[in-house]
Amino acid sequence: MEHSFSVNIPGGGRQLCVNAFGHSVTMPGHKYGPAVRPYYLIHYILEGKGEFLVDGIDYKLSAGKGFLIEPDYQTIYMADQEEPWTYIWLGFSGTDAETIISFLGLSQEHPIFRSNEKEILENCITGMRSHSSGSTADAFYLLSMLYLFLSTVAASDREELSHRDSNPYVSQAIAYIRNHIEEPLRTEAVARSVGLNRSYFSTLFKQHTGLSPLKYIQKFRLTKAQHLLESSRLSVSAIAYSCGYQQPESLIKIFHQHYGMSPAAYRRKMLGEHNSEAEIT
Repeated sequence: MEHSFSVNIPGGGRQLCVNAFGHSVTMPGHKYGPAVRPYYLIHYILEGKGEFLVDGIDYKLSAGKGFLIEPDYQTIYMADQEEPWTYIWLGFSGTDAETIISFLGLSQEHPIFRSNEKEILENCITGMRSHSSGSTADAFYLLSMLYLFLSTVAASDREELSHRDSNPYVSQAIAYIRNHIEEPLRTEAVARSVGLNRSYFSTLFKQHTGLSPLKYIQKFRLTKAQHLLESSRLSVSAIAYSCGYQQPESLIKIFHQHYGMSPAAYRRKMLGEHNSEAEIT
């Protein structure tokens, strides 16, 4: 694979299905996120180096290593300035997805693995690229490649990497936000959920995430809505309510402010770029 590409497959609701996959050759310092996804996503680094940040933890990664992103976690990852990484990714969901992830021995608390099976993992993504028409035959092929990919990850080594310590209050607060994002969240309520006063909690939260609690919630809602537009068939209204917007118009307004187009226009654009040579994950 010489070029970057990304394929998104709207849908879901089955026991297990592929939602997205792709390959990216990044530029030095290229950053993706903060982002929130509605499905499980596994990245594997083919070459180079980079960083993966989740829950205030910064993982330094290199070729041969991979990382898991669970649904509704806000993450950032960026390429090294000197040796920018090249990676592949595979996103999936379904009623069996959570159980499968537990069998892999991965979680957002322990998201890193190491595998020497670069060729197998890369060939899975290569094969999937030519079988994304949406036909029944291609759907079965994608599923077979997903199982091969997961089987290879299951046989890989788990790795405990050195990183700066996370703060338990911040981790609990982020979990609370994830689990209550559809509600009208306020900083006071989040602080109260972890047993801290608002002022101290706000200072601690920004120290570990780089954002105030309110900004984090706003960014979380917007990026979750963005990825639901890309990867699901939910209506704009349903997405707005599931992301905590009290009215669909609120999502439409803030989405236009950030992306220069309406949510519906953004979805049409992403569907039009379904098989484009562009790295969007």
